[in-house]
Amino acid sequence: MTARCCADVRADTAAGKVTAAETLTGALDRAREVNAGREGLNIFAWRDDDDARRQSASIGDRLADTAPGALLGVPVAVKDNIATLTMPTTCGSRILEGYVSPYEATVVKRLRAAGGIVFGKTNMDEFAMGSSTEHSAYGPTKNPIAPDRVPGGSSGGSAAAVASGIVSIALGSETGGSVRQPAAFCGIVGVKPTYGRVSRFGLVAFASSLDQVGVFGQTVDDAARGLGAIAGHDEMDSTSADIAVPDYTAGANADVKGLVVGLPKEYFPASLDSQIRARCDAAIERLKALGATVKEVSLPHTDLAIPVYYIIAPAEASSNLARFDGVRYGLRLTGDGLRGMYEATRSGGFGPEVTRRILLGTYVLSAGYYDAYYRKAQQVRTLIANDFRRVFDSGVHVLFTPTAPSTAFPIGAISDPYEMYLSDIFTATANLAGVPAMSIPIGRIGGLPVGGQFLASHFDEARMFTAAYALERALGAEAHA
Repeated sequence: MTARCCADVRADTAAGKVTAAETLTGALDRAREVNAGREGLNIFAWRDDDDARRQSASIGDRLADTAPGALLGVPVAVKDNIATLTMPTTCGSRILEGYVSPYEATVVKRLRAAGGIVFGKTNMDEFAMGSSTEHSAYGPTKNPIAPDRVPGGSSGGSAAAVASGIVSIALGSETGGSVRQPAAFCGIVGVKPTYGRVSRFGLVAFASSLDQVGVFGQTVDDAARGLGAIAGHDEMDSTSADIAVPDYTAGANADVKGLVVGLPKEYFPASLDSQIRARCDAAIERLKALGATVKEVSLPHTDLAIPVYYIIAPAEASSNLARFDGVRYGLRLTGDGLRGMYEATRSGGFGPEVTRRILLGTYVLSAGYYDAYYRKAQQVRTLIANDFRRVFDSGVHVLFTPTAPSTAFPIGAISDPYEMYLSDIFTATANLAGVPAMSIPIGRIGGLPVGGQFLASHFDEARMFTAAYALERALGAEAHA
């Protein structure tokens, strides 16, 4: 079962063929169905059905407007680290259990302004630290395609909400691939925009120089409409870019003749799973048949992305998460004096993965190791960004790669943290360089989805969407077979 696409819901709602309340009822019924019982998918951390019904009732007042909203009547799920006024924002962590934000994220305000109905907060790896949505205080989320497997992470709840047919779009967040990798595992579309394209105001910080809000969609068009609704400059976010946002749906029917597609050889190593390579090769042949020029390129510092990411991200996390100490908000556990309270609260509130990254981040920022690790990682990050800049300056319009090195793995199958970190090997570079990237379905292996990834130059999401639209059309039903 799939939710109706954004364009159809919006058109039918505006024409009076369906009410927002009817569309919402379908989403709520489907959410109850897939979350029911011990075998439920555990998609939502929080829902507010009564508030959602109030939102849907107010949609009728907008039908007479000349511009009633690009997401009119469309139900939307939002990751639990994006601030909302009507539901808790807990980041999948016990340390923020029950915390309700006094303000709302800019992206949520923009969803509402576009006519979207925000009705649920999705489960996630605690503080967005993970690649499987197994590291949540509320238990793991299951993959709707294969419930014995992970949906990917850290935005696995949002990916599962779309893949299970509850909603056609959902918001997630990206630090090293946490939208694209779960999109690949769940067989849907996931978009990470250019750093600065979408406001981070109201997104709980993990690693501030890497974090971004991203969009999941059942189709490329759903994702394009979702991103279009939330993108744009925000004076509340100093990292937000004051650059015009194009219509991402404009390339829906455009051809790709003359498009130059680069294939980074570092993303197609000899060790790449042969079946994933075959799905990528088939997608590349479709692009060639459409008139695109495909050529091999090199991003020589790619192999350094994971060690660089796992120095920079934990370092920034150790700083950002210092605010969770039991003093101002969230969990407070008693201890021997002030220091004892700090220790009891943080050790009792944070899970093992968050604790691991705080310890690592504190270490690499310490006086004796800052230059050796953090400064060096930032220097190598610049080299990674320069790799992308050089390739795009050479005339390449978009890059195409696998999204993940494997299909969704069984829940509990990976206990080695380093092995888990390698799930982001093809996605972390885009976050380090700040370029836009997206994953779209390109086929299945043994019934499990495979994702193909497009990357583009800074603020060139429109060309990336054009390529994705074209490949989606060319693959048709094969993308899910």
